[in-house]
Amino acid sequence: MINKKMSIEEIVRKHPETIPVFEKYGLGCVGCQAALFEDIQQGAEVHGIDIDTLLNSLNQVLAKDQQ
Repeated sequence: MINKKMSIEEIVRKHPETIPVFEKYGLGCVGCQAALFEDIQQGAEVHGIDIDTLLNSLNQVLAKDQQ
């Protein structure tokens, strides 16, 4: 499960299937330097994205993969 304290880089590295979700929300963080040290909550705040909505979308992708 993805939580708001995980780094964007960690999420993408462990779960590359989440990349389209980041792109959907306009987070091109996947390749930027901030992804290395910024947690997902910080990234969401900087881009004006509701963290709970983003987390739900990301975790839905993981749930689909586990079925």
